[in-house]
Amino acid sequence: MKTRGVSIAACLTVSALLLAACSSGGGDDGDGGPVTLKFQSLSDQPAAIAATEKIVDEWNTDHPDVQVEIVPTGWDGVYDKLITQFNGGAAPDVIHYEAASIVPFARDGYLADLSEYMSDERKADIPEGVLSSVTVDDQVVAYPTELQSYMVFANKKLLQDAGVEIPTGDTMTWDQLRDIAKATTKGKTFGLGWGLSSPTAAFMTLAPGFGGQYFTGTGTDAKITVGDGEMALPELVDAMAHQDKSILPVTLTQSGSEAIASFYAGQTAMTVQGSYQAANIAKDAPKDLDWVVLPPLAGPEGAGQAANPQTLSVNVDSEHVKESAEFIEFFTEPDNLAALNEADALIPATTSAQQVLADKLGDENGWSTILASGQHFVSAPYLFVDAYAQWKDTVATPAYQRFLAQETDADELSAQLTDGWDEITK
Repeated sequence: MKTRGVSIAACLTVSALLLAACSSGGGDDGDGGPVTLKFQSLSDQPAAIAATEKIVDEWNTDHPDVQVEIVPTGWDGVYDKLITQFNGGAAPDVIHYEAASIVPFARDGYLADLSEYMSDERKADIPEGVLSSVTVDDQVVAYPTELQSYMVFANKKLLQDAGVEIPTGDTMTWDQLRDIAKATTKGKTFGLGWGLSSPTAAFMTLAPGFGGQYFTGTGTDAKITVGDGEMALPELVDAMAHQDKSILPVTLTQSGSEAIASFYAGQTAMTVQGSYQAANIAKDAPKDLDWVVLPPLAGPEGAGQAANPQTLSVNVDSEHVKESAEFIEFFTEPDNLAALNEADALIPATTSAQQVLADKLGDENGWSTILASGQHFVSAPYLFVDAYAQWKDTVATPAYQRFLAQETDADELSAQLTDGWDEITK
């Protein structure tokens, strides 16, 4: 067993003791029978569950000596559950999670280094920014599987009625978005609705387009920078909301799913949403709503969005690391990954799977545009910062909320983000 760090291992000691007698991972039946791998899956949508089961069934049919057993587990509370499992030696062989949350487990030595198991073909198929999100201290600690990007959904009729030429091409600029929002703000209709009740994720994800990184360094050595690149998007949203008055005010205090209601009602001509909302809009929008997905947004530094993919990792204490990695290689084959992402309405983490999905769906429900955004993902420095989660919840989110409510100005926001980081890391 590898030597562990103390940041996670010190947690939930009582729970760990209770689980200490449990065996970790899978094994054979003790009589030379097939190896059984425990696969803890977080998929919770019926279509995604069915897609996962189909992939596993195909693997089990083709690999009678290595059988995979799905352990269904919801997303709620999974971080604490994994702490308990790892401490108690009861973690599954294959672990489904996300890049932002696996880094501390990797740093504490709980995840296997998959560098030697990931095929050259797979490694070349994963965009660099996505691969970097699952690389910790030069070790590949997970295979990325699914991602979301932020996209602009537009009511074609409202844009056309305002004389707006609907953007085409590979990307559109934030200036174009602002101009369209102003042009379509008329009477009781606002140009844009954007659910920013929890704004940190959106601002962090979209910052690379403006050159914003927020953090340099990793772990406990990370330093924060809040300069022009980091402030550009919050200041743009503030200008659109309070100078142009082109953002429906209530949406700034709503979640994305809440803000989409005003888009359905024709109160907003456009809405910024996670790309997965394309499936919900196709299913839930009024039948007479003629909508389109606009090209990915690009700032001065391009259309880059910070990558935080869902992931598949292997428990370092599994008795069958090699077999687990081979199963993940199979799971992430192009057709499998395309089927899973279609079910979840997300973007495959490999270029080949994106192409499979693009060939199948064409521009149905904006899929070709959404999939094209998958080539713009870049490394997300915040993934590798130990205190990021605490800073996000206790400092950044309330600071952004106060700024969007005009309780503070840009200088105060910058100071609060920086001073708050210094306070929790001193």
